[in-house]
Amino acid sequence: MTTPPPHPLRHLALHGPAIRPWVDALAALRLQVFREWPYCYDGSLAYERDYLRCYVESPRAVVALVLDQETPVAATTGLPLAEAHSEMQTPFLSAGLDPADWFYCGESVVLPALRGLGLGGQFFDLREQQARSLGLRRITFCAVERAPDDPRRPSRYRGNLGLWTRRGYQRQPQLQCQYAWRDLGASEDSEKTLTFWTRELGP
Repeated sequence: MTTPPPHPLRHLALHGPAIRPWVDALAALRLQVFREWPYCYDGSLAYERDYLRCYVESPRAVVALVLDQETPVAATTGLPLAEAHSEMQTPFLSAGLDPADWFYCGESVVLPALRGLGLGGQFFDLREQQARSLGLRRITFCAVERAPDDPRRPSRYRGNLGLWTRRGYQRQPQLQCQYAWRDLGASEDSEKTLTFWTRELGP
């Protein structure tokens, strides 16, 4: 059973330029969490700053932070798909789907001590609310594909499949993109396949 942290947590929702002062702290959290399976990501602060620029530049983007005092311990991101990185738009364009119709859920990152407290569901609530506020009723996110017999997979890894399906998201194997990053222990970047999940939002 997860034990709540000793300090009261503060929730902060930011849009566009208001995200800028938090970029480095958010980048540090992302670097820490994404080192874990299944991303095994060996990134850099410089790359993260560049990656997060689209959120800072979009007034329609949302970044939610959970703060332990002034330190982010969980976060989530989202913005209209038409304003996301081109790699995320390409499979929709190839399938004849207009990115302007979609809201893209970026990433949710939660430190181990905070997992199991319901933040994943709260983060989906917030991003779905942001999509509705923008008049968008189609929402999507993507997840990396890893071989089921990959030796790096922890024996007790559970993943988020249950959360995604409970919320009505469906895996779309025909919508996939390629995105490159360097795995832990690797000497150079390599392309990974990410598959999109989608949902139609009600009113």
